[in-house]
This record gives sequence, structure tokens and C-alpha cells, in this order.
Amino acid sequence: MRDAIVIVAAGRGLRAGGEIPKQWQSLAGKPVARWTLERMAPFGQLVLVVRREDMHLAHAAAQGLTVRIVEGGAERDASVRAGLESLAGPDAPDRVLIHDVARCATPPEVVSRVLDALIEHDGAAPALPVTDALWVGENGRVGGTRERSGLYRAQTPQGFKFDAILAAHRAHPGGAADDVAVARATGIDVAIIEGSEANLKITHPEDFTRAANLLEAQMDIRLGNGFDVHAFEDGDHVILCGVKIPHDKALKGHSDADVGMHAVTDAIYGAMAEGDIGRHFPPSEPQWKGAASEIFLRHARDLAAEKGFTISNIDCTLICERPKIGPHASDMMEKMAFFLGIDKDRVSIKATTSERLGFTGREEGIAAIATATLVRS
Repeated sequence: MRDAIVIVAAGRGLRAGGEIPKQWQSLAGKPVARWTLERMAPFGQLVLVVRREDMHLAHAAAQGLTVRIVEGGAERDASVRAGLESLAGPDAPDRVLIHDVARCATPPEVVSRVLDALIEHDGAAPALPVTDALWVGENGRVGGTRERSGLYRAQTPQGFKFDAILAAHRAHPGGAADDVAVARATGIDVAIIEGSEANLKITHPEDFTRAANLLEAQMDIRLGNGFDVHAFEDGDHVILCGVKIPHDKALKGHSDADVGMHAVTDAIYGAMAEGDIGRHFPPSEPQWKGAASEIFLRHARDLAAEKGFTISNIDCTLICERPKIGPHASDMMEKMAFFLGIDKDRVSIKATTSERLGFTGREEGIAAIATATLVRS
């Protein structure tokens, strides 16, 4: 089965407040849309439907992810159709999920239940039974009550067989409340599956706090540490955190002996319980002789991404008497940020001496210790 997810993000969301639409506002350090894209990415091809004037915000939110960004319409159903039409053709998916960008904390099990239901049904959508009493309001007063039996609160993602929902949207005159309404207008039966209270839709300003709390509760946060030592040998420079520094000695090692980068790489592996550099690049294998340490670092970065982790920050301390690290720290941070694909302000490189004690104090080598924080939401 080939699956795709159309994420509708062309609305303005004025009730949520803020100077920009809610989907582009920051939530726990990332745009709302980014959280939604990351949450849905494991389930299929991503299509993000946005307004033309928001294209730059959409590309920024989708950076590093494989996302098809499509211009939307004036109304929600027009935007959904634009997303569906972008998928039509010989490579069209078998199934499609249509999701509100403002539902950024949707539990993965809800998405899985929708997809599972599509094995037997042409349409499926999550919902929660209405449990509160229902009133009819008249001029600010209670004018009556309504029976709540059989009523549900609709959620997304709403899932359909692709060909069926595309045909339904093509036939629909417009103005539908959601995609279930479009589907039912052409006779598609939609199964109700269990939703979740955590599947919050950001609508009002206070919902940002609720969403942040949900995301933090669902996050898988990992810490790893790395430690490495390399002795000095004859030479005229050292390589530390990717930066070549003139020195009256060189560092000895099977690779380029970048002790700082090795410590950071081991910290990332450690956070995932994936051992160390030696497990993935055995020094007994000759092809790694003199290898640039960025090869190891990029491998650890890519492995983290494959497992669904984002590298949140790196902290590395170099321990030596010489060379002096301070003048080169900014360049090291920039180089490491580039290799890791994260912002420079998420990389800390600093140094200390051992007060002339031990092998580092005798200038026999350099040590490094590093900590990495990985987050999977």
C-alpha cells in the first residue's frame, strides 16, 4: 500500500492570536507545522498545502524533510483538492490521510488506527463521543437541551481510498465542513474509529500551552556522553572539531584523530544505545586509515534521523594545555553545526586545562568529553 498525507495549512487561524498564522508560530522551539510534519512523516508521502504568501514559511518549516509544498485555495475544501490533485497520476497513492496542520500532537496510534480501518473501509476518521450535556442557547440563556447519544467530536486525520476521495472532491460544489462531508455526499461510507483527547487542535491562544505540555509528555528525550583521548606525535597541526589548527605536534590516531569530533560522535551513538565509533568503523579495517572524522559524525547524525531523532544540542569540552582553543571555538561551532545539520547556537565548544596535572597537563595528548541531547516526538 502506498500512502500519502495531505496537511492543510492555508488557513489564517485568527482566533489563536499572534502576528502570523498559528501554523507558523513557535511551539516548544519549532513551528507548529514542523511538529505536524514530523508527526506524520513516518506514515507516508507528505503534501503541505499553504497560501502563496506563506511559501517561504512553509519551506523553512519543512527543511530537511521530504515534503511536496502546494499552493492552496480560498477555502479548506479547495486546498484539500489542490493537495489531492498534486498526487494524481500514474504514481498516485492507494490511500490518503487528510490532516489539519493545527493538530500537531496527534498520537501515532490514532494514525495507525485510521490506516488499519482503511483495509476494510473506503473511509475512516477518528472521533470522540460527546460526553457533556448539550444546550441550545437563546439570547445568552439556555433555551433547551439536545440528546447527546450518538454524537461525536470529529478529529483528523481523515483517511480514504485515494481514487474515491479525489472523485468526491472533483464532484463537490464546495463549502463542506470537512472531508467526511465531501465523502458522504458521493456515498462513501466512513467508519468511526477511536480518537484521542491528546489529538488537540490549536484554536485559541491557551491551546499553545496545552499542546506544548502534550508534546513534552510524548517526547522521547535521550542523553548520551562521549569521551576520547589521543596522544601527540610529530607534526605541525591538529584537527579539532573539524578545524585545522597550527601546532608543533599532531594527534596520533587511525583516522585523522579529531578527538573532539570523536567524543561528539560517541555521545550521539550513546544516546541511541548504538555503541561507539569502533563498532561502526572498526580500526582493524584499513579503509578507515586517515579517514576524515566527519564521515563518522555524519553517520551518527543520519542514524539518529533514521530512528526519528532530532539532535537538540551538543556540548563538547576539549581538555588540553595547548593549543589554545578560545580563538578557534566559533569556527569549530560553525563547522560542527554544518556537519550535524543544526543551528550554530545548538553547539557548544569550550576548553579547559587540567592545571598541569596528568597526561594532558604534561602535554602528552588531548582529551575531550561531550554530551548530546536527542529528541524523538
